[in-house]
Amino acid sequence: MRSAILLTALLGCSFAAMADQLAKYDQEAKEVSGQLLKELGSALKQQMKEGGPEAAINTCAELAPEIVNRISIEKGWRVTRVGTRVRNPLLGTPDTWEQDAFAYFGRRMAGGNDLNTMSYSEIVEEPDGRYYRFMKPLGVKPVCTVCHGDPSQVPESIKTKYPHDNAVGYKAGDLRGGVSIKRLLLSEN
Repeated sequence: MRSAILLTALLGCSFAAMADQLAKYDQEAKEVSGQLLKELGSALKQQMKEGGPEAAINTCAELAPEIVNRISIEKGWRVTRVGTRVRNPLLGTPDTWEQDAFAYFGRRMAGGNDLNTMSYSEIVEEPDGRYYRFMKPLGVKPVCTVCHGDPSQVPESIKTKYPHDNAVGYKAGDLRGGVSIKRLLLSEN
């Protein structure tokens, strides 16, 4: 009986410590995804103001991967943008975990939850190690429909640059993708 109580107490402490660690990781991931979205949003607004959708295309195609890469190097994490429908399969195709996160967001949206307040995270075991995974969903804002809305209205330069583009047909408020973070957890031993 004593060992059962001790085991229960130890497991309770372990779960509490794990929950605290997960909350810490969540806060850090939210800050990093917020930084990425703020930098990218500012650049997109500036380019739209200066040169319209054609100029903004270069922000998404060239500047966004640079920002993501810089943040990934700074943090030592894999930070990416993935889509529910992909414009650039080399950079935006979700893995299985990310697809599950999109399904989670879809269920929450169907239940009336606000996409802007959501995130999804967990600690997972993968063949090459233990990881903290996080995703912040990206919703479609009205301005996004210029490049991601009705396929017949998408600028010709996008069609030329991405001939196999699937990231179209969205309406304002739709789930379009997410900022995904993957962080290797080093052993405490």
